[in-house]
Amino acid sequence: MITGGRSLISSQPAFSNDAKKLLVCTGNTISIFSTSTGLQIAELEGHRGLVTSVVVVPSTTPAGKLLCYCWTASEDGTIKYWDFSVPELMKSIDVQFPIHSMVIPGLSSQPTESSEKPSDLFAYVSIRELKEQQGESNALWWQIRKCNLTKSTLVGGVTLAESQNALSITLSSSGRYMGICDKRKLRIWEIPTKDSDQAVLQKIRLHHTKTLSTLAFHPTERIVSAGDVTGRILIWRGVGEHSFSSGNKQRNGGLMKDMEERPGVRGNNDADSCTTRHWHSAEVKVLFFSSDGAYLYSGGKEGVLVVWQLDTGKQKFLPRIGSPLLYFTISSDPSLSSISCADNRIHLLKMPSMEVLRSIQGIKLHSRVLDMSDGSSEGIVFDSAAGLVALRSENYCIQFYSLFDDREVSEVQVCERSHQPADEVMVVVDLVALSPEGSIMITVETRYAEEGIGGLVSLKFWSCSSSNKDFSLSTVVYEPHRDSGISSIAFHPSRHIAVTTSRGADFKVWVGSQEMQQKDRMQNAGWTCHSVGSYKKKPMTAAAFSGDGSVLAVAAERVITLWDPEKNILVATVGESLEPISSLAFIGKSEYIVTTSQGSNAQVSVWSMSKLSVSWSYKLKIEAVTCAMDDSSFAILALLPNNELVRKKGKGASLAFIRGSPKSEDGVSDGRSVQLLLACVNVDHEYVLFDSIQQTPTYKISRGNLTDLEETGKFAMAYLRGPTRI
Repeated sequence: MITGGRSLISSQPAFSNDAKKLLVCTGNTISIFSTSTGLQIAELEGHRGLVTSVVVVPSTTPAGKLLCYCWTASEDGTIKYWDFSVPELMKSIDVQFPIHSMVIPGLSSQPTESSEKPSDLFAYVSIRELKEQQGESNALWWQIRKCNLTKSTLVGGVTLAESQNALSITLSSSGRYMGICDKRKLRIWEIPTKDSDQAVLQKIRLHHTKTLSTLAFHPTERIVSAGDVTGRILIWRGVGEHSFSSGNKQRNGGLMKDMEERPGVRGNNDADSCTTRHWHSAEVKVLFFSSDGAYLYSGGKEGVLVVWQLDTGKQKFLPRIGSPLLYFTISSDPSLSSISCADNRIHLLKMPSMEVLRSIQGIKLHSRVLDMSDGSSEGIVFDSAAGLVALRSENYCIQFYSLFDDREVSEVQVCERSHQPADEVMVVVDLVALSPEGSIMITVETRYAEEGIGGLVSLKFWSCSSSNKDFSLSTVVYEPHRDSGISSIAFHPSRHIAVTTSRGADFKVWVGSQEMQQKDRMQNAGWTCHSVGSYKKKPMTAAAFSGDGSVLAVAAERVITLWDPEKNILVATVGESLEPISSLAFIGKSEYIVTTSQGSNAQVSVWSMSKLSVSWSYKLKIEAVTCAMDDSSFAILALLPNNELVRKKGKGASLAFIRGSPKSEDGVSDGRSVQLLLACVNVDHEYVLFDSIQQTPTYKISRGNLTDLEETGKFAMAYLRGPTRI
């Protein structure tokens, strides 16, 4: 499907040889960004599955001209060779197994433009295979295999490692050693200088008491470092002195019997010593040595890059990065590096000061921290007029992201708090809502009680007068519904009036200062509570204004209550449904309301306001619904039954009709008169735009990782016009 909203952090990126470009794995493609501007300048398309590795060939011509070639590997089971300056696909190799990780040790020794015939080039790949094990069918196993890139085939009979855990390969900067973390041990191989199909790799193992998560090789010495899941960093010195030393007959881990005591080394591990460093409170995800080998860098969930002086153990820090660290990538320019963060952001760093030069920001990714929220789909809302989506993030921000440009527009800090590890989060942004014209934003945040003390719900009103979505805080209301949280927010279609509902059995109408000033009641800025309503002490779960704003509909559990919002008078009731109503909306400016209900009798229903009764209903598990403002169209997102894959991708998705004239691939308006587009954002924040008339994807933004969505049909979308029965 044609999508936008891509992950920039699914795999480690790579710099071009001149450090002017950064190649980033983005779904099924490789996006190329300029390091001077942070903008995307090209894209490599051809893989049919998630790209998992990109390796730039360190090549130059005899005249010193830098060439732009790279190898990529993917879960589609292929390895591809590219000239990314064009860009052009040069070669494709099918290894027939999904590839999780790939390294190519011999690249630096390959002649580029020379009369000398190059030797065969080999890659080492971590592949995934379905195997039968102990009577279990289709069990996933990972293997480290050897691939002859020159002959385009896997080397037969060579399996370096096998595990039921995913294996990521790390290569030393010299290309002489490679290793993996396999549970509580490191497996390290020495790669022959002249590699071939028959070459035998020497190997050793280093053991630890905890599960290891990452490893790094010293650039010049026999030093290996590894981080574990508890936050500890181990540094082995003299690694492989006996197993890898030329001329030594005792290889494969055998040690000289007269060796002196080796402090910190477990068993007969081939190392002279092992020391431990401990600063991180959780799993170490980033670990690498400086180019001169004097410093060791580490990072993880805390969002802090720690610099260790290797000889003394002294530390310095790059704090307040704001998100857990995932990858650190160096370039040929010693003054430029990048760090990839869990919030889908890549920072370009000036080294060694670690100053952030600029950032490449993708769409905020879904986080399990947000699952703590009591809110529903209000975590993803749309500015329909501007073609933007607003998303909550775990660092207490609201990100505004352009659906047309696939780029961040702005970010609003909802509450000022430094980054915290996920298991220590005490504040969550539950809900966000935007007024129809996009100038007013409402957020709801919850501060959780500690030992039963200190819980607090805050309702915040924000205003914006510019198109760049630079919101400023207008009003803060603490505990707006006493001890209950807010279940939904609704805006008046044309006035500065909003409604909040609560499962504590009431709703409140809020009025902005602009409305009050028109009636000469007050002159101060801000929002105030205009009225409070309730119905038979029932939980209020959803609300919506009619197209002209004259009627307010509030769902009171299974009943729709209709109110005069000006006088706060109950006009009528409609219902009741089989299950509590989870969402409610007027269908444009018509007299119909569409509701959805969850539970064992989940259904979508259309109600007639003139007859105060149901017009039609259909039993479906509805995840999202949206209505066009100016006509009688609405769309629903229904999860297909009895399909776990469907529930995974469709759960938490959102829909919206948006207006605008999309751009073609070259950034110019395509000239079509499409006025109404249908946007769908799934739980992973990947999105797709549909022509709401043709009900088909409308134009190319980028190709994300939705191949499985297209092939298996994880959700069903129904587009309806008018009150006609399905």
